[in-house]
Amino acid sequence: MQESLWMQLSDYFSNHMLTFLNSWRQHLEISLLALMGSTLIGVTLGTLSTKYGRSEKWILSLFQTLRIVPSLAILLLLLPIMGTGIRPALVALIILGIPPILMNTVSGLQSVSMSLLESAQGIGMSERQIRWKIQFPVAGPLILTGIKTAAIEIIASATLAAKIGAGGLGEIIFTGLGLNRTDLLLIGGISVAILAIGIGFILDLSERVLFRHKFLQR
Repeated sequence: MQESLWMQLSDYFSNHMLTFLNSWRQHLEISLLALMGSTLIGVTLGTLSTKYGRSEKWILSLFQTLRIVPSLAILLLLLPIMGTGIRPALVALIILGIPPILMNTVSGLQSVSMSLLESAQGIGMSERQIRWKIQFPVAGPLILTGIKTAAIEIIASATLAAKIGAGGLGEIIFTGLGLNRTDLLLIGGISVAILAIGIGFILDLSERVLFRHKFLQR
């Protein structure tokens, strides 16, 4: 049985390497696009929430509610509006990725001490300078943690995009389920795991480079 599985794996990569690489590329592309969209929206909404305190409660409540809705359910809800393909999948994945980035942005910005902000105001720094030179550098590691969480959730959920014709590694997994082929399930599942680990490693490395002063203080 084990020998047969290895033969199936070898045969797949010998005959379908281009299909595999194309699925990998599609999965990576849709995941990165969704992550960029989630980061842009999440950080923007988080900044607005801390700047305008009244909006914080309903913005957080809205996206915390959306977070508990399964990504497959969001995909199905978008089908009548946007049809099939990459667009509804991208919207669903962006919605999925916003909450951890939004909440970590709010927590990070709120963690900046008032004494630090008052000192910055005391030396004549403008609101924009305080935001970019004080608040975001201090909140940066926590925001990046939210982005890492969102990245893993997006990469894992992007497998469902194959259900609506958006491609990706999910096609290999669903084909394996339909044909009851263990080799395809292993190829698809392990590939998604490697992709998630790789993106997580890159973001960890980025954190060490961007915020190396914090690691030196430890």
